[in-house]
Amino acid sequence: MKHELPKLPYGYDSLEPYLDAKTMEIHYNKHHQAYIDNLNKALEKHSKLFEKKVEELLVNGLEAVPEEIKLIVRNHGGGHVNHSLFWQIMTPDIRAREFKGEIADAIKDKFGDLDKFKEQFSASAMGRFGSGWAWLIINQNKELEIISTPNQDSPLMEGKIPLLGVDVWEHAYYLKYQNKRADYIREWWSVVNWKKVNEIYMDSLK
Repeated sequence: MKHELPKLPYGYDSLEPYLDAKTMEIHYNKHHQAYIDNLNKALEKHSKLFEKKVEELLVNGLEAVPEEIKLIVRNHGGGHVNHSLFWQIMTPDIRAREFKGEIADAIKDKFGDLDKFKEQFSASAMGRFGSGWAWLIINQNKELEIISTPNQDSPLMEGKIPLLGVDVWEHAYYLKYQNKRADYIREWWSVVNWKKVNEIYMDSLK
């Protein structure tokens, strides 16, 4: 079955004033859709791969993907899975934005407190030269770790489970924040869906 654009769980304007409606609309309908279209096109000659979830295509360095389409799947499959998570870990629901639960306890244990975690995570996002992502992941030892990946590379490619990610491609923020990536990252924290992050964290420990 061909990959499809997942339903956005809120309106384009629901994350304002932190993320503007026009950016959300273009990001979702144009950029994410393009990743899916290009992924589906690449898989057409290897239709058996449509039986796999996109996450299954990316794991273990894309070992299940033929060499001739590996780069395309890496870029566009990565873009699809990264954005599918991105929409979920943001929310207009103020209650879901509350920093609590097992993930809050784990972050405090690992990084000291939320402010220290945000400082390290934001530094990772700011330190990514060019396009890419900053992530909070669960590594192979079931430990929390902050990493950054280039372009649309997914932590899944390295056997790591992404819990929280911020897109620092310019298309994610340029209409509202222009070249001020730091401002975008600072405001983005206001829409993080900690309830969803906690759900993903608990599932990752099973």
